[in-house]
Amino acid sequence: MNKVKIAGRKVFPIGLGTYKMGDKADKFEQEAEAIRVGLDHGVQVIDTAEMYGDGNAERLVAHAIKPYNREELFLISKVLPSNASKKQLPISLENSLKRLNTDYLDQYLLHWKGSIPIEETIEALEKVKSQGKIKSWGISNLDVSDLEK
Repeated sequence: MNKVKIAGRKVFPIGLGTYKMGDKADKFEQEAEAIRVGLDHGVQVIDTAEMYGDGNAERLVAHAIKPYNREELFLISKVLPSNASKKQLPISLENSLKRLNTDYLDQYLLHWKGSIPIEETIEALEKVKSQGKIKSWGISNLDVSDLEK
């Protein structure tokens, strides 16, 4: 299968989502192994979020990817709309980076539209990008009308 370009990188076009993962201690190793099986078969993209299991999915991802070369992976996480302000977004990002045990994200997404103006969120995303903490940013779960704005 041919690779696709995401945020300037060529990656395998199938990724792994981690929604509802990392929450059950008795399933933790089984879920980590499922991620590793995907990685062993060419998957590079892993999608997670600070809200998934209140950070447990990010901790699971960190555990699962430990034996792999970080530079070969494409990690995506998402910030909650309530945390998408200029003040809070950098804090949320730092917490995600710690849980994921990495220095940077390949992509950081606004999880969905909230009450914080999108312009403020974009300013915050651009700032953490300029600091090298994220390679790219984007949005998730927005309607076309929101995107056009």
